[in-house]
Amino acid sequence: MEKIKAIDVLKQAILLEIKGKAFYESAARESKIDGIRQVFETMAEEEKGHIDVLTRQLKSVGRSGKFEPASFTQTAEDITPQILTEEIRKNAADAAYEAAAIGAAMDMEDKAVKFYGNRAQETDDPMEREMFQWLSDWEKTHLTLLSSLDKQLQEEIWNDQSFWPF
Repeated sequence: MEKIKAIDVLKQAILLEIKGKAFYESAARESKIDGIRQVFETMAEEEKGHIDVLTRQLKSVGRSGKFEPASFTQTAEDITPQILTEEIRKNAADAAYEAAAIGAAMDMEDKAVKFYGNRAQETDDPMEREMFQWLSDWEKTHLTLLSSLDKQLQEEIWNDQSFWPF
């Protein structure tokens, strides 16, 4: 592992997570749909956890040049989008902000999945690989959740606007 490269990647990863946390906190404050607000709040908390993990690793690499052993078994919280279906249905006509925020969040999560996945493949350090693969997998769960919410919201908006041919 090249120490300078690892430090640079960790700094980029921390910045990515800080941006995600700030975005989700803002989206939660602005959302008018309680269920979606809760999803954004949970995701902001999860991003904070990622910042903590990455910051510990940055300190370890800075001190010793090595990633510290860690257990990367915690997974994303299960925020079942199906329970939001009725709430989305009731509020779809007024959910333009939520639709835009979900779309932006999907782009952000997709970039994180690719960034972390690429780093996991590039590194020769097994501890670094494990951490970045764990982060990539976690962000994939965020992307899957957001995609499901986006689909639900899109279908409700289409129904409200009579976009369906039948």
